[in-house]
Amino acid sequence: MGFAEVLSRAQAGLIAPQVRVEVHIGSGLPTFTIVGLPAPAVKESRERVRAALACCGYEVPAGRITVNLSPADLPKEGGRFDLPIALGILFASGQLQSVFDLARTEFYGELGLTGELKGVPGLLLAALHAAGCGHALVVPQCGVGDLMPVQTAQLFGLGHLRELATAQPLSTLACKPSQEVPTSYEHPPELDDVRGQWQAKRALLLAAAGGHSLLMEGPPGSGKTMLAQRLPGLLPLLPQSEALEVAAIMAVAQLRPGVSGAVSGLSAVPPFRSPHHTASAHAIVGGGTAIQPGEVSLAHHGVLFLDELPEFDRRVLEALREPLESGRVSVARANQRAEYPASFLLVAAMNPCPCGRAGQVRPPCRCQPAQISRYRSRISGPLLDRIDLRLRLAAVDATTLTDTEVTTPLRMDTAQARALVCLARQRQQQRQGKLNARLEAGETLHYVRVDSEGLAVLRKAAAIRGHSARSQHRVLRVARSIADLEGRDQVIASDIGEALSMRWDE
Repeated sequence: MGFAEVLSRAQAGLIAPQVRVEVHIGSGLPTFTIVGLPAPAVKESRERVRAALACCGYEVPAGRITVNLSPADLPKEGGRFDLPIALGILFASGQLQSVFDLARTEFYGELGLTGELKGVPGLLLAALHAAGCGHALVVPQCGVGDLMPVQTAQLFGLGHLRELATAQPLSTLACKPSQEVPTSYEHPPELDDVRGQWQAKRALLLAAAGGHSLLMEGPPGSGKTMLAQRLPGLLPLLPQSEALEVAAIMAVAQLRPGVSGAVSGLSAVPPFRSPHHTASAHAIVGGGTAIQPGEVSLAHHGVLFLDELPEFDRRVLEALREPLESGRVSVARANQRAEYPASFLLVAAMNPCPCGRAGQVRPPCRCQPAQISRYRSRISGPLLDRIDLRLRLAAVDATTLTDTEVTTPLRMDTAQARALVCLARQRQQQRQGKLNARLEAGETLHYVRVDSEGLAVLRKAAAIRGHSARSQHRVLRVARSIADLEGRDQVIASDIGEALSMRWDE
């Protein structure tokens, strides 16, 4: 008869709440009960734990084994509780003396029937929360590499349950906080490969510098996708704190930051997500039976590219409005709720009409006005109002495409453009501590100082175009980014004019 308590963690969105695995062995007929709102995968751990203990030479106590996963009202999922349950039984039955400080050590791992420890999803998220509490970690050996950037007190890697039988069986690994993420890009797509479209390149610079959303409308082959693919290369590398946050979201979604130069699953390159237009609302914003992060969260601190924007389901497009404003998305279900960060840079592309040839002479567009109107109306006014930069692209002529000597108003490679973006972002951080696109209404009026001529231009345009207050604030933020790229503190009339030229209205 005995009692033991082992620490672990569950997962609820990007929160990893502490779970106390309490094991009590009492007298009576042999039973094995797990309580505390376990999912089916957790209930099945009884059979995995029984087989693993037997294969490793331990005894399954002949009594009433009760395992309580506390707190009782928190849903528990996955096989991560196998190892703490098995250890709780061994400690409670007196078959094993702990070599750990159980009050400050957390255990994770799925057990194979032979006692082998297998990796579990979301381990990086649990490690980040454990590190905040100063707890040591005992994890499967196969998952140790992904946790190296996390500054924990102590990290132990176990390959098999048998390794607990002696006092020094563990592979004790000192964490390496000095191990940094990559400090340079590895061959990003070159901005200079895009011929013509100088205004679109300028818009890419502004989007990267101020974090502004961008919509490009143009015929097929005008370079919309090429431009979008070059945007991540213009962004600065992520600092380690943001790279860990991105990696934690990927771990929850059971993905890896799939870019070159990743260190132990950690990458400083901003993510780039490009879902197909048939994706559901759950796939884009998150959800499902077991709530998972969607594409807006997987693109956190990076770029979300939506090609063929009007082809997305209307509910998907309207669901983008909340994360575009707040930088977070909240997903609620009947018995659970999760909130994920979603501070992404939206880049979208669309054709001018269903056939894509509106405005062209050869071949001519054959779409009826009613068809074009229906096509364009799939993007609602409130969503358009939340997109800072809206450009209409023309097809690139053959001379511009093939002439290697052609000069354009904006000719620079990706590295040069990224250097300009980094300088502009430094100005914003020093001035207001955030990107221009993230300024609130009051902050916009405080930090965006416009001369009298510029204010006159803004007021006249608002009166003619019927701009809402939100639209006027967004014009001001884009103008602020233009001034930052130019290295000026004052926003002048030409900045307002350029910002207005990059915002077509219906």
